[in-house]
Amino acid sequence: MTSVLQIFLMILDIAKWIVLIHIIMSWLINFQVLNLRQSLVAQIWYGLNRLLDPIYSRVRQVLPNVPGLDLAPLIVLLVIYGLRIVVYNNMYSFS
Repeated sequence: MTSVLQIFLMILDIAKWIVLIHIIMSWLINFQVLNLRQSLVAQIWYGLNRLLDPIYSRVRQVLPNVPGLDLAPLIVLLVIYGLRIVVYNNMYSFS
């Protein structure tokens, strides 16, 4: 059972990094450091959007509409960190 929980923790870590990369890329695109006309940047950006939009859309349904501020990535990161804490604290009780 510990191996399954460790695999779940690894998946949570990967999800955390994907969300963080998406947040940083959105800042860099908005401040025009990265340009979506570059094919590699556009492919990464649209791939991350396709991957994360289903998750963000469910979170946005629950959150109030705040103009100019998207809180969905923050909520997703908090949920990832919360799940990680819960799994890590209870991992050794399943041994």
